[in-house]
Amino acid sequence: MSVEIQKQKKWWHLSLTKQIFIGLLFGGLLGWLKPEWGVETAFLRTIFLNLVKSIIAPLIFASIVSGIAGGGNIKKVGRMGVKALIYFEIVTSFALFIGLAVVNIPGPGYGVQLHGDMVDLGKISETHPMTFLETIIHTFPANIIDAMYRNDVLQIVAFSVLFAFAVSAIGKKGEPIVAFCDALSQVMFKFTSYVMKFAPFGVGAAMAVTIGHKGIGVLVNLGMLVGTLYIALAVFVLLVLGTVAYLIKLPTKQFLKAVKEPFTLAFVTTSSESALPKAMEVMERLGVPKRIVGFVMPTGYSFNLDGSTLYLAVASVFVAQAAETTTGIHFGFEKQLLLMLTLMITSKGIAAVPRASLVVLFAALHSFGLPVEGVAVIFAVDELMDMARTSVNVLGNCLACVVVARWEGEFNDERARVFGTKEEIFLDTAEGNMAFAQDAREGE
Repeated sequence: MSVEIQKQKKWWHLSLTKQIFIGLLFGGLLGWLKPEWGVETAFLRTIFLNLVKSIIAPLIFASIVSGIAGGGNIKKVGRMGVKALIYFEIVTSFALFIGLAVVNIPGPGYGVQLHGDMVDLGKISETHPMTFLETIIHTFPANIIDAMYRNDVLQIVAFSVLFAFAVSAIGKKGEPIVAFCDALSQVMFKFTSYVMKFAPFGVGAAMAVTIGHKGIGVLVNLGMLVGTLYIALAVFVLLVLGTVAYLIKLPTKQFLKAVKEPFTLAFVTTSSESALPKAMEVMERLGVPKRIVGFVMPTGYSFNLDGSTLYLAVASVFVAQAAETTTGIHFGFEKQLLLMLTLMITSKGIAAVPRASLVVLFAALHSFGLPVEGVAVIFAVDELMDMARTSVNVLGNCLACVVVARWEGEFNDERARVFGTKEEIFLDTAEGNMAFAQDAREGE
């Protein structure tokens, strides 16, 4: 066993989660008390996000290739893909209709007068959500290097799966590539642990910039809209994700322990990308096979955005309610249902669109004749809402990994049982996963 892993933690050792919360506290205080200083810390947030983004492409590629070519087959991958997409569609549909139900109870848009900065609207309307056919075409890259440069997750996944099939098809000659990708995935997980040491500074800066730039008032403006979204997300997590967790016999305590760090990262940075490497790591440590994590997690990044989908339902109906206040035109429940069906289609592949959620919202409002000025009103508190929807996106994708693993009969309950314990350190060390072992030790 590694001497490094055996050595005792010092009394002052803090887990990454505790360090992040301390960074949040200091960042929030700095942005509040010294706004000009808070804004100047933006470079720390940028450095952290850039480092995380540098991990994504090689990690996804290595995980998928080593997972599929190292033991998977075409039939297994095809079956897993179909199951994952079915699950994504069912859960995101629930998210839409829960958002619709919750937003109609308090009616946060009633009494809100619509006005907004047309410059912002111009920026948002520069692009459009992709159609289903455009999404299919976009999935397959013309240049994988360009796709990796842009961190286009869907294109990286498609290329990696096809590459893995090719490696598997050539038999023994492909074994060195499998070994390389397996080693590369371990290296990238270790690299992730190095980057995460900078996370407290990155997330602290993110909070300082948010409060410093917009003022503490960002926490109270349009409070009813923000509160409605948070309540709707809580209902979704408890009712839908909670039911799923019960049905698959999820080891809840260990799962929550595993997702707390990627969940927190996503919440503070408002970036699913910042949480993706850590989420993939903890799902493997929890007992989900590498090939399932490598496929489901990145694919869910485009097709299983539970939080963003629910947000679209709440935001669109909010604008409809505000439009009734402004113009007197009632947007009935039948139209709301039709709007939900439209969002069910247009929200797929949302991660590939700049200003993703706002772009889809803009397009949906425009197609239903609702005033697009509502987007500018929402924009004022969008960052606060983005925190919640992004973190729920990550939570939903982590759960999706376990669901598919259970569905395939490949979830490792023994590994889940020892997650975050000394037993996990011994298990990882015995299996040669030194990066996992070190992270397990630091997370005790």
